[in-house]
This record gives sequence, C-alpha cells and structure tokens, in this order.
Amino acid sequence: MAAREQVAVLVAHPDDETLWAGGTLLTERLWSPFVCSACRASDADRAPKFQRVLKRLGAQGAMADLDDSPEQPRLADELVEQALLSCLPSRQFDRILSHSPLGEYTRHQRHEDVARAVLRLWLRGTLSATELWLFAYDDHAGSRLPRALASADITRELSLEVWEHKRRLITQDYGFAEASWEARATPRTEGFFRVTTAQGAAAWLEQRRN
Repeated sequence: MAAREQVAVLVAHPDDETLWAGGTLLTERLWSPFVCSACRASDADRAPKFQRVLKRLGAQGAMADLDDSPEQPRLADELVEQALLSCLPSRQFDRILSHSPLGEYTRHQRHEDVARAVLRLWLRGTLSATELWLFAYDDHAGSRLPRALASADITRELSLEVWEHKRRLITQDYGFAEASWEARATPRTEGFFRVTTAQGAAAWLEQRRN
C-alpha cells in the first residue's frame, strides 16, 4: 500500500479549506491532511463547525485566533507566522496548500496575510515541503463570483457528486444559506498555482492585488 502524503492546508478562516480545496481533499485518498485556520478559535459558532467538517474531509486540524474584525487591521508578520506554527503538529510536509498573495476575491486582508506568512516560512526553511499549492481564483475586481484561473498550473474539474458533497459541507455543515455568497461561490473547478523553487516563492511574495 502506498504511503500517505502529509499535507498541510493553511487558511485564514474555517470554510476556506472547503471553498478553495474541498473537492481535492475529498478525492485525494492518499493524502493525510492537517488543516490550520488562522482565525476564529474562540468563535462559538464557527469553531465546532470546523471540527465537524474536518471529520467529513477525513482531516485533522486546529485553529488559531488572529484578529478577524471587519476593519481587518494590518498584523505584524511575526504574529501571523506564529499563529500558523502554533496550530501545526509538525514542520515537515510533503505538500502545503494555502492562499496566494492575490487572494481569491476582492478582497480579504487575512487571506493575503496568511499567504505571505506561508511563503516566508517556507523560504526560511521553518516549514518544509516539496511544493506549495496556492489557491488560484479571481473575481474580476468583484464583478462576478470567484472562478479558477485558466492560468493556474493545476485545475481540477470536480465530478457532480464530489461538488455536491463539497457544497453540502458549506450549506449544511457550515450552515450558510443557499442564497449566501459562500453557497453561490462554491467553485466546481478548483485551481492551484504550484511553487517548487525559492525563486518562484520570492516572486509570489512581490505580488499584490490592485
């Protein structure tokens, strides 16, 4: 039997793992995923839902509690890095999935903060992985719901069965209404930018959403 790959999924919020990579997590049977949410550990509503979704995904996970107020104040780099590291049971993985510095839509500061923290930690060797997969979505400056980018290195069209399972995690387990942005946005095609070199990671650190 093939060895299971150790995969870290580092996201800003509970539900990001499902929205942007849920279909992949449901179908990659040889992955052993650990999901870290940087925010909402003290959220009495979202935290237990996150744990329930992890069981559905066959994943382990933990949460940190970074400021997630509507104002989205800029946080010190070290604070974001430490929040992520505090969640993780290890520093070595086969693969790490996370946000890209461009985010998935216009716009959420914490997504971008987490992305840059992951890239810095990987470049310094604090986190070890053969490759990074960065979520590759865009909403055309808010003019439409996010979609996987055609320029993504990896795109995965989910079967109807898997997509419906993913969507139930959003609507039934996380409890978002059918008419909510989250339910409407849940993408059937998942996209990732693949980063395997220090040069590539450094280039991504320079990226900024307009």
